[in-house]
Amino acid sequence: MEVPRRGESQLAVGSHDTRRTLTGVSTHPRTRPRVGHIQFLNCLPLYWGLARTGTLLDLELTKDTPEKLSERLVAGELDIGPVTLVEYLRHADELVALPDIAVGCDGPVMSCVIVSQVPLEQLDGARVALGSTSRTSVRLARLLLAERYGVSPDYYTCPPDLGLMMQEADAAVLIGDAALRAALHDAPRLGLQVHDLGRMWHEWTGLPFVFAVWAVRPDYLEREEETVREVHRAFLASRDLSLAEVSKVAEQAARWESFDAAVLERYFTTLDFRFGERQLGGAREFARRIGFDGADRVRLLPPG
Repeated sequence: MEVPRRGESQLAVGSHDTRRTLTGVSTHPRTRPRVGHIQFLNCLPLYWGLARTGTLLDLELTKDTPEKLSERLVAGELDIGPVTLVEYLRHADELVALPDIAVGCDGPVMSCVIVSQVPLEQLDGARVALGSTSRTSVRLARLLLAERYGVSPDYYTCPPDLGLMMQEADAAVLIGDAALRAALHDAPRLGLQVHDLGRMWHEWTGLPFVFAVWAVRPDYLEREEETVREVHRAFLASRDLSLAEVSKVAEQAARWESFDAAVLERYFTTLDFRFGERQLGGAREFARRIGFDGADRVRLLPPG
């Protein structure tokens, strides 16, 4: 069994072999779906329940950052997987979104933050470091700073390491596990301010925010619709089971993470894993505010 490394979410399928057949799928020859997996804690509830539900997927799982998985899905190197909202809007004509599955928030998110030495209103012309793992969070941060706080910082991109970022910057934008560590551990220790992007968006618009959706390539959907629907149902069942047993998920994840079980349980229940009409409304509002019209072309997998 693969041993998880600290900071990498590998609880997704427990100790089971993921390369087995989908429950209920016919045995006619088909290609193994190439499925993306964001290796951040925020996606753990979408994967943890796969083995527990008895749905052991015969799939090829690729773990990476949201940015790289988005690029691979658009390039045709993955069949199904997460794609950041900005990349989905940019390629809305090339992808079909899976309904009712996403990673987002309806208020605070905890793991998408701006960490700053000064109040945000004082960042005009200041150096702001942008973590290099998600264009969506970066676009959201830039939008909020420009439109809500009226500042135009001097942005630059760098690896998501708070200590290194703050050596040269007055503020830093972080997502995922690095943001969670920064918000809960590093920023308080260093006397830095933490600003939650999900909370800021919700206070500004009253809407939820979607950071990533799950989508399938149309060519794969046409060839393997049955498989796509099985994968979709399996992820929904995994999410529902994980949230029903969220304390157990948190306890197991705490064995190798630098957060205790109580913090992880609060984090998992803070996140919003749905993609319904309200979430779609938030995505459309974000698209409108950044000048995209892609949300009007969103294609959802129809009921089957």
